[in-house]
Amino acid sequence: MEKKVVLKTKAIGKYFYDPLKFKVLDNISFEAYQGEFLTLVGKSGSGKSTLLYILSTMDTEYEGELFIDDALITGQKVNKLAAIRNKNIGFVFQFHYLLPEFSCLKNIMIPALKLGKYSHEEVEQQAYEKLDMLGIKDQALKPASKLSGGQQQRVSIARALINSPKIIMCDEPTGNLDSKNTKIVFDTFQQIAHEFGQTIIAVTHDIDFAKASDRTIELADGKIVG
Repeated sequence: MEKKVVLKTKAIGKYFYDPLKFKVLDNISFEAYQGEFLTLVGKSGSGKSTLLYILSTMDTEYEGELFIDDALITGQKVNKLAAIRNKNIGFVFQFHYLLPEFSCLKNIMIPALKLGKYSHEEVEQQAYEKLDMLGIKDQALKPASKLSGGQQQRVSIARALINSPKIIMCDEPTGNLDSKNTKIVFDTFQQIAHEFGQTIIAVTHDIDFAKASDRTIELADGKIVG
């Protein structure tokens, strides 16, 4: 069975201009498939986080083309990009960016309420299901600030999943976690990709994490080297 391409780049290039003109990404072309757990690795300064911001549609100043689900994303207007992001992309960062005074449940529900596709009750039920999947349903009504680092990161994963996006983009998702919580996050990503058919694209410094993923793309000096 042929694998479905959910994201594709054609000759992506990117310059930084401060203090001098410098090519940070050079001719980046690759495809990511449905249900794939893909990691991006490389030394600091290799361009992997810069690439992730372009893939996520948040950085629009680049050369080349980006496609999500066969649709050309490059050159789309800002409000169209925001709609594409909210529908198709979930985000997990090294720092969880939860609203500390809100409950875990409320934090998870925000992107879905913003999307406006389901009623408040349906969104709440979906949020509980995500918390249950991540093993923290009992923490639902606690303020996010009262959770451990590992629990907060799992809440941020639940939030990324709430709109059932095609792609989950992660920037160092285990960067602040101990080995036990790193394994929980890894196992969750594997389940999301292999059981639910969603695509994970994760930037990581953790070599073991990368090796255990389905495929790794290595960057050096802004180029794909492996």
